[in-house]
Amino acid sequence: MRRHRNVKIVATLGPASETYETIRALHEAGADVFRLNMSHGDHAGIREKHRIIREVERDLNSPIAILADLQGPKLRVGTFGNGPEELAQGATFRLDLDKAEGDGSRVCLPHPEIFAALQPGAHLLVNDGKIRLRVRECGADFAECEVVIGGVISDRKGVNVPDVELPLAALSEKDRKDLEFVCQLGVDWLALSFVQRPEDVTEARELANGRAAILSKIEKPSAVERFSGILAASDGIMVARGDLGVELPVQNVPPIQKRLVRACRAAAKPVIVATQMLESMIESPMPTRAEVSDVATAIYEGADAIMLSAESAAGSYPVEAVRTMDNVAREVEGDPTYTQIIEASRKAQRNTVADGIVAAAREIAETADIKVICCFTQSGTTALLTARERPRVPIMALTSLRGTARRLALSWGVNCVMTEELTRFKLAVVNAARAARAEGYAEALDQIVVTAGVPFNVPGTTNILRVAPCQESLIYSTDPG
Repeated sequence: MRRHRNVKIVATLGPASETYETIRALHEAGADVFRLNMSHGDHAGIREKHRIIREVERDLNSPIAILADLQGPKLRVGTFGNGPEELAQGATFRLDLDKAEGDGSRVCLPHPEIFAALQPGAHLLVNDGKIRLRVRECGADFAECEVVIGGVISDRKGVNVPDVELPLAALSEKDRKDLEFVCQLGVDWLALSFVQRPEDVTEARELANGRAAILSKIEKPSAVERFSGILAASDGIMVARGDLGVELPVQNVPPIQKRLVRACRAAAKPVIVATQMLESMIESPMPTRAEVSDVATAIYEGADAIMLSAESAAGSYPVEAVRTMDNVAREVEGDPTYTQIIEASRKAQRNTVADGIVAAAREIAETADIKVICCFTQSGTTALLTARERPRVPIMALTSLRGTARRLALSWGVNCVMTEELTRFKLAVVNAARAARAEGYAEALDQIVVTAGVPFNVPGTTNILRVAPCQESLIYSTDPG
């Protein structure tokens, strides 16, 4: 299904979007990737959503990426004997390993690894940062804290520890079971929560064993500090602004978002900007102007994808939310300022033959009257490198591998078309011309650019480029060999 925009849309599925009719409507409205949140629902429900997505994909003959978002370790306080308690600013509050029910002076925090990492002066954030505690004194089984920002604390509220790198793996036992389940199911991307270091990504990659690409969620200050290593170890990145905004001052998040998006583009790895993008549409059929501007900003920055969470999973207007994102994307990408910003932020990458080929393809396409860049790819690398160039003309990725087509559904501007396995470049050019006409990118008398690697079906061998007519008889007449 051809999109008339370059940025991709990720829609989270949930109670509001779990039927065939709704999932199909979401895809037709513009959703390119469906996110399965492993924090909610059971394996039976996840399996059913996966089945429906693949049915929609088959019925519409349109590759769809499925992203399974692993929960990660959840740090929570225990329970309170007398219900919610009010913590006053300046008061003392104790966290410890005692499993007895809490009160207004203390509560259990059943995570000894947190106490092992704490130092006096560190902060603990409770209930999405609504309560802020500063550690005065701590030991192996307790932390005596001052209440810096007070509020109501209640059973099993989440705890964030922004100031220290916790000795916790990104994968809990639940995550390991979920990872194996969704890999056997056949998802395309795994989103890894609670990433603090590159080694977290390496562990997930070893468990996935090539069955899914790894996308790291940047939601902790330690991940921002070690981003270069995390990016190198990952196949893609999600800027999880919600958790970042809890653990960091909110004013720090926009510049971090901009830096991470640019770094991902330079590395030719897809990046999703996520969290609260159209949150008012959970209950309203119309977004706020501020939300529209937020979505537009991510698009102007050159993000590969923008994401809906509760808006599509539990909101009253899931299809309208996707359609709104699609409309904003089309308007932004039609703005001449968008092209100026994207091209001004382009960094020359000339390290390999493949880099040179895709750069030349973009320059030729923008200099001559070229309708589409057609790249043949097995691993997806050629399409990713082409997307990094952010060309003004459409990108059509042709592959014989369904898994590659699905994973590329997350990448900026890449429109995937399934083709037969080929062994000769001339046949590749002919197939590209046929696909360009069939998909509405070009007509018989137009010209296209074709890139590929020879020998065929060997990943990482992009080494050939041709400007070709879109009419088969002309292809054969100009190259009879």
